[in-house]
Amino acid sequence: MSSKINGLNGASPAVDAGGARRAPETAGTQTPGSSAAATSAGSEVHITDSANLLAGLVQHLRTLPAVDSPRVAQFRTAIDNGSYTVQPGLVASRLMQFEHSLAQISGG
Repeated sequence: MSSKINGLNGASPAVDAGGARRAPETAGTQTPGSSAAATSAGSEVHITDSANLLAGLVQHLRTLPAVDSPRVAQFRTAIDNGSYTVQPGLVASRLMQFEHSLAQISGG
């Protein structure tokens, strides 16, 4: 299932009384390089369920704090009382996992 947005021309689409978005009467045309399919009524963009889910997750992440204060306090306490120990093998393993993940994302 996907959401359909008609008449995108860079302007915000109009919203009807029920809260559903609709294309304005003066719908624009596709911009160069756009991959949306053009119709006689204007441009169409189909957003997949995955994209909708991702957009929701991004909005949720924006509401979370950038720093996990309780976890920072836990590490500070452990460092202050001398109970925190660095595990070099684990650090190296996690760095390698991170590098491998970045390589997969960048296609390298």
